[in-house]
Amino acid sequence: MRTAKIARKTNETEIAVSINLDGTGAHAMQTGVGFFDHMLDQLARHSLIDMDVTCKGDLHIDFHHAVEDVGIALGQAIREALGDKKGIRRYASCDLPMDGTLTRAALDVSGRAFLVFKAGFSQNKIGEIDTELFREFFQAFAVNAGITLHIENFYFDNNHHLAESMFKAVARALRDAVEIDPRAADRVPSTKGTL
Repeated sequence: MRTAKIARKTNETEIAVSINLDGTGAHAMQTGVGFFDHMLDQLARHSLIDMDVTCKGDLHIDFHHAVEDVGIALGQAIREALGDKKGIRRYASCDLPMDGTLTRAALDVSGRAFLVFKAGFSQNKIGEIDTELFREFFQAFAVNAGITLHIENFYFDNNHHLAESMFKAVARALRDAVEIDPRAADRVPSTKGTL
């Protein structure tokens, strides 16, 4: 089973994450940040990765610590569940249209953490969440999952669709990249023999 459970406690947040890479997208999100829960729901549903995420954080200050720390814990869970990465497809990308919005996510489950984020919101908040926190989430996620992640928005019609298209595009690419390739199920997808 490609599963993992992560518990992370700091002075700012207390987080529990459990995932199953070979799930159906079943999910339960409780971060205390409604729009962020909505985005995490999209990540689970469209990646077909089962995810349970709970976060108790210092939301009375702001949402930064909760969003970033969930990215850290979720990334750690993905990395742990992947194990030696034997049999995965490794590379994937998705161009995700959402009405008048188009966003691309491309990733490499390489063990090398890197984020390229090319998306500019036209407002500072969606609901109560600061839009700058989406980059913080993906940065924490990519670093802790050990993936190279590129997210680029080409155009958008509203900020909600921009955020949602990013999470859905990453989800679809992640689904394809971590899937076991039946033609190479016993091999690590690298000429080095390790990732």
